[in-house]
Amino acid sequence: MKILLVCEDLPGKMVGGLGKHVVTLGNALMAAGNEVTLMGHSGVDYEQCKAEMGFKGSFIAGFPHLIKGWKEKSLGFFNPMKRPYFAKLLAKGILEHEGQFDVIHYHGHLPMVARHIPKEVNFLQTRHDQGSDCITHVRFKAGQVCTERSASACATCIHPAPGAIRTRLSSIAVERYRREVVAAFQQHPVIFVSDFLRKNFIKIIPTAHLNKAHVIHNFVDEARLHAVCQTDAPPQTSTTSSSIRVHITGRLDEAKGIAPLLDLMEQRLPIGWHVDIYGDGPLMPAIKAKHSSKAVTFHGHRLYDETIAATSKATVVVVPSVCEESCGTVILEALRLGKICYALGRGGTPELVRYGATGQLRLFDNLESLVSDLTSTTNFTDQVGGESADVQAAINQLTALYSGKRS
Repeated sequence: MKILLVCEDLPGKMVGGLGKHVVTLGNALMAAGNEVTLMGHSGVDYEQCKAEMGFKGSFIAGFPHLIKGWKEKSLGFFNPMKRPYFAKLLAKGILEHEGQFDVIHYHGHLPMVARHIPKEVNFLQTRHDQGSDCITHVRFKAGQVCTERSASACATCIHPAPGAIRTRLSSIAVERYRREVVAAFQQHPVIFVSDFLRKNFIKIIPTAHLNKAHVIHNFVDEARLHAVCQTDAPPQTSTTSSSIRVHITGRLDEAKGIAPLLDLMEQRLPIGWHVDIYGDGPLMPAIKAKHSSKAVTFHGHRLYDETIAATSKATVVVVPSVCEESCGTVILEALRLGKICYALGRGGTPELVRYGATGQLRLFDNLESLVSDLTSTTNFTDQVGGESADVQAAINQLTALYSGKRS
């Protein structure tokens, strides 16, 4: 089967979770005997990103880099024309090549793209975040999970005091966005990476019909995980307070909760414990200046294999996201490596308990209770159990969808 994977996040010199998901899927599809091409933007030289991406197939620069600005922040309102314009631009790039492929699978931030792809084209998309209804994609505002449903409430996400005119313009943008997404989901199949995402979309837009919707969780390449870690020491059977390493991987921004986690841990971290943080982001300078010490090391962005090797050597993994994670791949990696994993029980995270042994994924209502339990525990024995989260299971489901078996 000839497959085109499309993602506007790629190529990139630092690939995030969405891009890694697409690359993992593409490589696995090729290993299964398919011919896979990746389509991304032309804003970065693909050759310079090959080592970071690790994609083994061919690449098409099918559209220009989608500029995020349009001066929305300085003007203080969401532009009703911006996202529809980008969606049409991306669809145009796809349609210029669609005749060369049996199926096109889009992973990105513009779900209304499907609205511009003719019904006769074998096209489907995966929704990785809350961008099906939320114009900022994360439903997170002022340090809290956003539960607002009205389009007018979205105006305060772009301006602290938008006033009547800005509120109306932002409302028009959000209403149009949601209307076009609903039409897109009716035109082509859509995959949500968690049932949480599907249910939340229906909650926000109860009139939407999702008869072409499916749920397929995120996945990992388990063979690659274990290949990277095969030279590591055997799984730990016991730990002492002087040998515990806490591993955190994530973008250093407000939604990922790393800053408040470190604030809480600062006075409670037992002697001898060490915290390793992998990732970069807009809050890196401030967090590093405040918390860098002998007990906390900021490793910055690292290649995937290096981060996985560090995960395998950790005593315990913490995923402190205070937003509603859709389906945390970092959690899946930790569980399938046998690590005890601490996280908040919100978003799609509770659905991932099935991929670990009993008690391996430990969920909490807030960071305070998480830190209290974490720092009062010394037994973090590695465990292996639960269902496989290997990419091969997802491929079996996807190839059925690709071939039109969409029951």
